[in-house]
Amino acid sequence: MEGIDTIIDQAMRPVADAASGFIFYSVPLFGAQMPLIVLWLIGGGVFFTLYLRFINIRGFAHAIRLITGKYAEKDDPGQISQFQALTTAVSGTVGIGNIAGVAVAISIGGPGATFWLIVAGFLGMSTKLAECTLGVLYRRTDEDGSVSGGPMYYLERGLKEHNWPRLGKVLGIFYAMSMVIGCLGIGNMFQANQAAVILISVTGGEASFFADKSWLIGVILAIAVGLVIIGGIRSIANTTSKLVPAMALLYVISALVIIVMNYAAIPGALVAIWTGAFAPEGISGGLIGVMILGFRRAVFSNEAGLGSAAIAHATARTRYPVSEGYVALLEPFIDTVVICTMTALVIVTTVYDPALASSEVQGIELTTSAFASTISWSPIPLSIAAILFAYSTMIAWSYYGLKAFTYLVGASPIADIGFKIFFLLFVILGSSIELSSLVDLSDALVFIVAIPNLIGLYILAPIVKKHLTQYEAEFVSTRR
Repeated sequence: MEGIDTIIDQAMRPVADAASGFIFYSVPLFGAQMPLIVLWLIGGGVFFTLYLRFINIRGFAHAIRLITGKYAEKDDPGQISQFQALTTAVSGTVGIGNIAGVAVAISIGGPGATFWLIVAGFLGMSTKLAECTLGVLYRRTDEDGSVSGGPMYYLERGLKEHNWPRLGKVLGIFYAMSMVIGCLGIGNMFQANQAAVILISVTGGEASFFADKSWLIGVILAIAVGLVIIGGIRSIANTTSKLVPAMALLYVISALVIIVMNYAAIPGALVAIWTGAFAPEGISGGLIGVMILGFRRAVFSNEAGLGSAAIAHATARTRYPVSEGYVALLEPFIDTVVICTMTALVIVTTVYDPALASSEVQGIELTTSAFASTISWSPIPLSIAAILFAYSTMIAWSYYGLKAFTYLVGASPIADIGFKIFFLLFVILGSSIELSSLVDLSDALVFIVAIPNLIGLYILAPIVKKHLTQYEAEFVSTRR
C-alpha cells in the first residue's frame, strides 16, 4: 500500500503545479527569464523608494531611535512595544532561506548575485514602510484591547474610503484565505521539515537516534511552538524579543569569525561581487540573469510586498502609524542586507569556485561546507542557528495565519484555540513526511498575495505619503 505522503503528493500535484506555474510564470527579459512575481515585487520597491523620496535611506537613523523606545509613551494604543513588533516580524522573515537560499543564488549566479540581493533589500525597505504604516492606520481594536491588522484590513477599509467597498472586501478575503493555507507550508511544514533534517544530520545522520523518529522531532517542535503561541501576541513578542537578537548574533558572529579568519580573501571577494554584478562571465542570462537571481532571493527572503509583516506591526504601541513604518524598514536591512550578505561573504571567501556556477542547485550543504572549511566544528553553531531560524519563523507565521483566519470567521476563543491546535498538528506532519506538492501550493498562495497587497498599496500610496509628510514636519524635524 502506498504511503500517505505519496498519496497526498499525487493528489495535490496537479493543483500545486497549476498554482506554482501561475505565480512563478516567467517572461523573457534580455536573454533571461524574469518571474513575474519578482518583477511585481521589485516594481513596488522602486516605486515607493522614488515616491517617498528614498525614505529607506533618509529614515534609517530615526528608525534606530524609535526601537530604543526613546519616544514611547505608556498610554500609546497597541499591545506590544515597537521593538517587540520588529523582532516578531523579523522572526517571520529570517529562516532557512537566509542560509540555503543565498547559497543557491551564488552557486548558480556567482558572487555578483550578492550585489543585487543587497540592492533589492534596500528597495524592499520602502515597501515595508508603506505596508506597515497602513497596517497600523487601519487596524481594529477590540473591546478586550486586542488588536487586529494587516493587509486584509487596510484593503477592506482603505478601498472603502475610495468608494470601492466591494473590491476591498473581495481582495481582503482573498488575501486572508491565501494566508491561512499558505502559512501551513512556508511558515510551518517547510520549516519543521528542514529543522528535522538538520537535527538528524548534526546528530549522526543515518546513525542518529532521530533517523527514523522524525515525528518525535515534530512533537518536540510542536510543544515548543505551542508553549509560546498559546499566550497570544504578547507571549510571542516576549519570546521573539529575546530569541531574535540571540539567534541573529549567533549567526552573524559565527559568520564574522569565518570571514575574519579568511581576511586575505576579503578584497578578492568584494571585487568578485562587484565585477560579477555588472560583468558576469559564463552565467546564463549574463547581467540580467545575475540581477534576477539576486532580486529573487531578496524578495523571497524579506517578504517586502507580501504584507505579512504588517500583521505583526499593527499590534505595536504607537499613536503615529508612520512611526511603525519607520521601524519596519529595518526588517529588510536586518534580514537581507546583513544576514544574507554574511552568508554570501562566508561562501565567497572560502569554498566558492567559478566552476560551481551551473544549473545544479546547491543549498545549505554549500553554506555548511563553507563554515567547515575554516573551523571543522562550526557547522554545529550553524545548525543551532538554522533550527532557531526555523522555530522563530513558525512562531511568527502561526500568528499571521491566526489573524487571517479570525478575519474570515470572526474572533472568538474557539476560533483562536482551534486554529492553534490545527497549526501545531501541521508542525508534526511537516517534520514527519514529504509533502512537496502541498508545500509548493502553499508557497504559491503566499506569494500570490503580493498581487492584491500591492494593488492596495498603490491606491493608498497618497495616504501613506500624506502621513509621512505630516510626521516628518511635526515630529522628525523637531526631535532628534
